[in-house]
Amino acid sequence: MHQQGGTIQDTLDSIESRGYVLPAIQREFVWRPEQVCNLFDSVMQGYPFGEFMFWRVEAENAGQYRWYDFVREYHQRDNPHCPELGPIYDKPLTAVLDGQQRLTAFNIGLRGSMAVKLPYRWWNNPDAFPKKVLALDLLASSEPDEEGSRYVFEFVSEDRIGLRDTRLWFKVSDIMSFSTDNPAPDMLDWVSDQGLDTERQRRAFRALNRLHQAICVEPVVAYYEEKSQDIERVLNIFIRCNSGGTPLSYSNLLLSIAVSQWDTLDARSEVHGLVDDMNKVRAGLRFNADFVLKAGLMLTDIASVGFRVENFTHENMAILENNWPNIRQALLETVELVDSFGFDSRTIQATNSLLPIAYYLYKKGAPRNFESSDRFLDDRKVIRGWLTRSILKESGIWGSGLDTLLTALREVIRDSEGSAFPAAELHRVMTQRGKTLVFVEEEIEDIADMRLGDRRIFPLLTMLFPHLESRDGSDIDHVFPKSRFTPNRLKSAGIDDDEQIKVFRDRCDRLANLQLLDRSVNNEKRATLPADWLDDHCQDDQSRQSYCDRHMLGDVPREIKGFTDFYSARRQKLRKRIAALVNSV
Repeated sequence: MHQQGGTIQDTLDSIESRGYVLPAIQREFVWRPEQVCNLFDSVMQGYPFGEFMFWRVEAENAGQYRWYDFVREYHQRDNPHCPELGPIYDKPLTAVLDGQQRLTAFNIGLRGSMAVKLPYRWWNNPDAFPKKVLALDLLASSEPDEEGSRYVFEFVSEDRIGLRDTRLWFKVSDIMSFSTDNPAPDMLDWVSDQGLDTERQRRAFRALNRLHQAICVEPVVAYYEEKSQDIERVLNIFIRCNSGGTPLSYSNLLLSIAVSQWDTLDARSEVHGLVDDMNKVRAGLRFNADFVLKAGLMLTDIASVGFRVENFTHENMAILENNWPNIRQALLETVELVDSFGFDSRTIQATNSLLPIAYYLYKKGAPRNFESSDRFLDDRKVIRGWLTRSILKESGIWGSGLDTLLTALREVIRDSEGSAFPAAELHRVMTQRGKTLVFVEEEIEDIADMRLGDRRIFPLLTMLFPHLESRDGSDIDHVFPKSRFTPNRLKSAGIDDDEQIKVFRDRCDRLANLQLLDRSVNNEKRATLPADWLDDHCQDDQSRQSYCDRHMLGDVPREIKGFTDFYSARRQKLRKRIAALVNSV
């Protein structure tokens, strides 16, 4: 039934009193600050902002489901999830089926705050997430900009509220603190306290009065209310409402439906908790709930590995829930294993490449720490080699046809005999599906010329020099320091020809001038020429030769003038090793 609701303030009062709640099928809040600002601009201009869809749940049925509150104090890292309300009995509820993002935006703008990571700051830096409140510039011109916005909304720190140069920032949430019956005196008092001239006072008052009308007076909320208590009908309505919108992906929708069918565990809390724990591992691969759900489908052998409605029956979700502790452990083991390889988000852009490894650990019951068992030491090397080859393939292994590929790889691992990771069998099946891990001559040449900055460079170096792995972390180091390759320094070293300088500078960042070094050793070496550093680092000729052999350096020249001969010789050695490694299974 379509109905005209009350004001935005009335709606927020219902959220605060928990008259409006979120069902478990709803996703998280995903809007960006600018989307919140655009919504408030639309409200101020009197534009319609969409009808909501509500589900009226009778008191006797309210206790059958899990309910969640709306986010209020949003923090991108520490508080991004909708808080669970706990059991609610003997109270009728209105569950939001469509409109969560808009209602949450109102809730944050008029009752809370946003803390979003600043660009170029680390996630573990608490200062990277400044708390900001929604503010309206009361002195901004009402002329529309290029996108049609007339009002300037912005999330600002609270200490910026008030007159700042040419802007007069008003904290939007304060609009609901003014008198309901006669707010004009309160608004005049606030404007008068800002020290404005008469004309600017009038402009500020007009904007403030318009905000009050839009939020507290005008009945702009419209909604459709579904009263059926049949959960299947409600799920179908939810799908119809949300599957057509681009902001909510089909996988998001299926995830929402899946977690709503868990009986004992709090699925939303478990899934998001696991995502958070995986993302805390040093590798920083930025997993999401979609990855966890796909992993659950794969690890428990539920039908095909794909986001299809028929895979999300109550029976299948019961299997997922019953096996959750083992799924969780296998995924954490997988992330820690990949982290121990030194791989991170720069290396692995397709996290789905980890699913066959996770399935193997899940099925074979691998120990949490690979180094604790001799049985898995060789396995560890094979897994890293297989994963590295898939990363090195420029053609892309983990793109199109992913679900059928993962399903086929799962069958290979499940049916494999023995306890070893079946890399050869996986390779064969991948080749049959056009995802070969065989490298032709041209690919090997391209790899041998790889430049620093390529996401594949670190895994390639770890594959070439597995004995150089460090538990404290390894860095990519220039054998001949990059600082020596400026035009001025090269000319000072006797390299005067411009074409030769171009060659030197081009080869500086390529594979043949790169090596892996323990992080602490790399800090010592810095801008020292390799021959000089070897003099200080190696006690005798034997240790010097051993170091050069381990790093495939060959004869290291004393001066940078010998760099091109060194580069050509080392590139040839590396190319031969690459050819042998990438095509061995």
